[in-house]
Amino acid sequence: MKNDLNVAEQLKLKYHKTQEVTNFKDMLYNSAENFKSRTAFKLKDENGNIITITYQEFKNDVIYLGTDLIKRGFLNKKIAVIGKNSYKWCVSYMAASIVGIVVPIDKELHFNDVINFMNVSETVCILGDLKNLSSVIDNIDNLNYKNTLFISFDKIDSSSKDNNDNLLYFDNIKIIGKDEYLNGFHDFDNIKVNPDELRILLFTSGTTGSAKGVCLSQRNICSNILSTYGIVKVKRSDLFFSVLPLHHTYECTLGFLLPIYSGASIAHCEGLRYIAKNMAEFHPSVILCVPLLLEKMHKTIVRNMNKSLPEKYRKENQDDNPFDNLPFIIKKIVTTKVKNTLGGRLRVFIVGAAAANPNILSDFRKLKLNTLQGYGLTECSPLVAGNTDFFQKDDAAGLPIPNVEYKIDNPNNDGIGEIIVKGPNVMLGYYNNPEATSNVIKNGWFHTGDLGKVDENGYLYITGRCKSVIVTKNGKNIYPEEVEYYLNDNPLISESLVQGIQEEDSDETYVKAQIYPNLEAISEYLKGSVPTKEEIKKIISNVVSSVNSKLPNYKHIKGFIIRDKEFEKTTTQKVKRYGKNMKYGKDAK
Repeated sequence: MKNDLNVAEQLKLKYHKTQEVTNFKDMLYNSAENFKSRTAFKLKDENGNIITITYQEFKNDVIYLGTDLIKRGFLNKKIAVIGKNSYKWCVSYMAASIVGIVVPIDKELHFNDVINFMNVSETVCILGDLKNLSSVIDNIDNLNYKNTLFISFDKIDSSSKDNNDNLLYFDNIKIIGKDEYLNGFHDFDNIKVNPDELRILLFTSGTTGSAKGVCLSQRNICSNILSTYGIVKVKRSDLFFSVLPLHHTYECTLGFLLPIYSGASIAHCEGLRYIAKNMAEFHPSVILCVPLLLEKMHKTIVRNMNKSLPEKYRKENQDDNPFDNLPFIIKKIVTTKVKNTLGGRLRVFIVGAAAANPNILSDFRKLKLNTLQGYGLTECSPLVAGNTDFFQKDDAAGLPIPNVEYKIDNPNNDGIGEIIVKGPNVMLGYYNNPEATSNVIKNGWFHTGDLGKVDENGYLYITGRCKSVIVTKNGKNIYPEEVEYYLNDNPLISESLVQGIQEEDSDETYVKAQIYPNLEAISEYLKGSVPTKEEIKKIISNVVSSVNSKLPNYKHIKGFIIRDKEFEKTTTQKVKRYGKNMKYGKDAK
């Protein structure tokens, strides 16, 4: 009978057992009870010494912070969190999502975008790194809610404090909350979390015109935690090394909440330049990463092999992998050495956010490092498909995770069509945007905007995108409409179209723009003279530089061309994102 089942059906017979949980509060309290004195977090003190936080201490810190937030009137209110990956970020996220609705914000965003998110979501409190809070406080006139409370993860100097009476220090807030709790104020313990209501609000891009708030419930994310645990066993002895930004659901769900559910430990990377150093210090066993990080590690490992192996085993090209041709005993030595350079305990990479090179995944597996690729979206909390402990296919995004279905809508002759998804992980909808919600959730199915196909075994393959989002090699999502908003906001530009262009000599995707200038405005700018091509190019170049200054580095426009005619438009006068408009280069003009 088993032989008649395809791989996806066989997988259903192998799932790891899970303990049901539907909300973060129950998960926090259960983990503190089950793993009381086990290490939840490893972090460094002010002197650089590694210290541990137990599950009981983590629960207490969440309760103390949450208690003070309740006392300040923030029950069921929007509470934002911004900053680098840290223990305080995790405590804040957990407390905010239980007391109210947490709004995680990308620390790389321009302060205008941060303020926009806060205004759109009606945030009343924001916790985060002082650097991020200060840029908002300095521009507080643009904030709708002037009494917003700012809680800094860093100590506050007198100059920062002078600027705003509503700027408080995280550690002090926690102490106040502890006193309130120990003196009998136990409202946090008594909160009943509705697992099906909005508790996590994430924005897809910065500008007012294109910002979509993804509304997630705690059941959405808890279902994803259980589904992931069902196919990738997390051991209590595991230590997750957190490298990717926590504001993103990929790292937050799988790199923070999953280990907390499982009784594992978490350590945060101090920055990309410290990855090797931190791995040697923390000895991780699990890392979530994007393909770019994996490729860099792979390149370093291969080059080191070619330098250190006896000459007869080396490859002429330093980037060619010599491992397959090594004798068995040398393979064992190389495998041990590689593992030691990665901290000595690493057993699995989980790769997502963009497509990974299947050869690299295979190479890591030969080094006894399980490397599992998956596919997901913020709107799906995020995981939809993944390679598993039981079945791996390096050129596929994976198999459907437990309790989630996917299928191909309107497939063509090659079986390629839009990927649509159904399951408890699918978002509630877009914030205050029923039209956008109804465009993507139809008859219970979420339409991803991604193109793919499914083979006879249920493996999902991503073949492209039918939506405009640009995905870079390191997994960053860039929404062209956001960059266009800034370009078109300048009177010297009539209209623009932003694309992701892959250059011939690189497999990276770059942000490029086609720009149709407003010649009349440029002429006025030049005091009435007719502009030359060189003058137009210089003026538009200055506009692009100005736009880039308002965007994080990964969204910067890396090149542009100037069109001499308008874009083709739809009947509703929207620029078409297909056909001739999408030709970038001489043909576009």
